[in-house]
Amino acid sequence: MTTPSSPTDARPADAAPAPPEPVHIGLVSISDRASSGVYTDQGLPSLREWLQRALRNPLRFSERLIPDEREGIAAALRELVDVAGCDLVLTTGGTGPAPRDVTPEATADVADRLLPGFGEEMRRISLHFVPTAILSRQLGVIRGKALILNLPGQPKSIRETLEGLRGADGSLQVQGVFAAVPYCVDLIGGPYLETDPEVCRAFRPKSAQRPART
Repeated sequence: MTTPSSPTDARPADAAPAPPEPVHIGLVSISDRASSGVYTDQGLPSLREWLQRALRNPLRFSERLIPDEREGIAAALRELVDVAGCDLVLTTGGTGPAPRDVTPEATADVADRLLPGFGEEMRRISLHFVPTAILSRQLGVIRGKALILNLPGQPKSIRETLEGLRGADGSLQVQGVFAAVPYCVDLIGGPYLETDPEVCRAFRPKSAQRPART
């Protein structure tokens, strides 16, 4: 004998998709001079603007502008993940070889696991423009259920690294690293990030995809 289905058993095939999940993103700009007021920080506005274009989720940002101090950077990353509960943390600045560039070391200090492919791809993208891209030391790491990525310091480089390289006609020539971020966040237990494909088309295997939102 069959039993009647509960109303909550399944969503009808023609039902509208659930609304996008809210996402809490930490943004950290690391610069001695910007944090002391010598010049206006451009990293935080650049990150925020790009994410607002690229993501369809409701976004909440927690932002930090701090100097190039290893312990201070590590403390900010721990606070954003462990206390504020950020799902994704993006840093900008402090990834070169100069003595005060300690962002990668601070990021490694708080990491549960390393994701070296992110740094490798960031350098590959930047090498299309300058040979000194090989001096960059960006990292991708996991802490708890959050992904932390180090990005370059210049707004143009931030956009190119996240979005990729486009031809004169606007077509994408080289995929940016953010295309891999939503599935990575899925795998570590975070919210389902929905991107605007006109800015960045997220890649997920078919088994991990939800119905496309129109």
